[in-house]
Amino acid sequence: MSEENTPYVCHVFICTNDRQGERQSCADADGRQIREILKTQVAERGWKPRVRVSQSGCLGLCARGPNVMIYPQGIWYSGVTVDGCEEILERIEALIS
Repeated sequence: MSEENTPYVCHVFICTNDRQGERQSCADADGRQIREILKTQVAERGWKPRVRVSQSGCLGLCARGPNVMIYPQGIWYSGVTVDGCEEILERIEALIS
Protein backbone atom coordinates (compact mmCIF):
# COMPACT_ATOMS: atom_id res chain seq x y z
CA MET A 1 0.00 0.00 0.00
CA SER A 2 1.17 3.51 -0.74
CA GLU A 3 -0.24 6.88 0.26
CA GLU A 4 -0.48 9.48 -2.48
CA ASN A 5 -2.10 12.83 -3.10
CA THR A 6 -5.19 12.85 -5.26
CA PRO A 7 -4.54 13.52 -8.95
CA TYR A 8 -7.80 15.51 -9.17
CA VAL A 9 -8.48 19.14 -8.33
CA CYS A 10 -11.93 17.99 -7.30
CA HIS A 11 -13.77 14.69 -7.05
CA VAL A 12 -17.56 14.85 -7.42
CA PHE A 13 -19.64 12.15 -5.74
CA ILE A 14 -23.31 11.70 -6.63
CA CYS A 15 -25.42 9.45 -4.44
CA THR A 16 -27.28 6.88 -6.51
CA ASN A 17 -28.34 4.74 -3.54
CA ASP A 18 -31.56 2.81 -4.20
CA ARG A 19 -33.44 1.38 -1.24
CA GLN A 20 -36.01 -0.26 -3.52
CA GLY A 21 -38.87 1.76 -2.02
CA GLU A 22 -38.23 0.66 1.58
CA ARG A 23 -37.26 4.23 2.53
CA GLN A 24 -36.54 7.40 0.62
CA SER A 25 -33.28 7.34 -1.30
CA CYS A 26 -31.43 9.48 -3.82
CA ALA A 27 -32.35 7.08 -6.62
CA ASP A 28 -36.03 7.95 -6.04
CA ALA A 29 -35.40 11.33 -7.62
CA ASP A 30 -32.87 11.98 -10.39
CA GLY A 31 -29.61 10.77 -8.78
CA ARG A 32 -28.61 8.57 -11.71
CA GLN A 33 -29.55 11.14 -14.33
CA ILE A 34 -27.65 13.86 -12.44
CA ARG A 35 -24.57 11.63 -12.42
CA GLU A 36 -24.81 11.09 -16.17
CA ILE A 37 -25.22 14.79 -16.88
CA LEU A 38 -22.28 15.80 -14.70
CA LYS A 39 -20.06 13.02 -16.05
CA THR A 40 -20.88 13.87 -19.66
CA GLN A 41 -20.42 17.60 -19.16
CA VAL A 42 -17.09 17.20 -17.38
CA ALA A 43 -15.83 15.11 -20.31
CA GLU A 44 -17.23 17.48 -22.97
CA ARG A 45 -15.69 20.51 -21.27
CA GLY A 46 -12.27 18.84 -21.21
CA TRP A 47 -12.04 18.78 -17.42
CA LYS A 48 -11.63 15.02 -17.12
CA PRO A 49 -7.91 15.04 -16.22
CA ARG A 50 -8.63 17.41 -13.30
CA VAL A 51 -12.16 16.42 -12.28
CA ARG A 52 -13.49 12.96 -11.45
CA VAL A 53 -17.23 12.21 -11.30
CA SER A 54 -18.24 9.09 -9.37
CA GLN A 55 -21.42 7.55 -8.11
CA SER A 56 -21.58 6.73 -4.44
CA GLY A 57 -23.70 4.72 -2.12
CA CYS A 58 -25.59 6.31 0.74
CA LEU A 59 -24.11 9.56 2.04
CA GLY A 60 -26.44 9.53 5.05
CA LEU A 61 -28.89 12.26 4.03
CA CYS A 62 -31.16 10.52 1.54
CA ALA A 63 -34.20 12.33 2.93
CA ARG A 64 -32.64 15.53 1.55
CA GLY A 65 -31.43 13.98 -1.71
CA PRO A 66 -30.30 13.62 -4.30
CA ASN A 67 -26.99 14.63 -2.76
CA VAL A 68 -23.82 15.72 -4.53
CA MET A 69 -20.53 16.40 -2.76
CA ILE A 70 -17.29 17.83 -4.05
CA TYR A 71 -14.00 16.92 -2.39
CA PRO A 72 -11.48 17.88 -1.15
CA GLN A 73 -13.30 21.22 -0.96
CA GLY A 74 -16.08 19.77 1.21
CA ILE A 75 -18.92 21.30 -0.82
CA TRP A 76 -22.30 19.62 -0.38
CA TYR A 77 -25.49 20.03 -2.41
CA SER A 78 -28.81 18.51 -1.30
CA GLY A 79 -32.10 18.35 -3.13
CA VAL A 80 -30.29 18.50 -6.46
CA THR A 81 -32.40 18.50 -9.61
CA VAL A 82 -31.42 18.13 -13.24
CA ASP A 83 -31.86 21.89 -13.56
CA GLY A 84 -29.32 22.40 -10.77
CA CYS A 85 -26.53 20.64 -12.66
CA GLU A 86 -25.46 23.84 -14.41
CA GLU A 87 -24.91 25.58 -11.06
CA ILE A 88 -22.75 22.68 -9.91
CA LEU A 89 -20.78 22.79 -13.16
CA GLU A 90 -20.22 26.52 -12.72
CA ARG A 91 -18.89 25.86 -9.22
CA ILE A 92 -16.55 23.16 -10.53
CA GLU A 93 -15.29 25.53 -13.21
CA ALA A 94 -14.50 28.14 -10.56
CA LEU A 95 -12.65 25.53 -8.50
CA ILE A 96 -10.42 24.39 -11.35
CA SER A 97 -9.74 27.84 -12.79
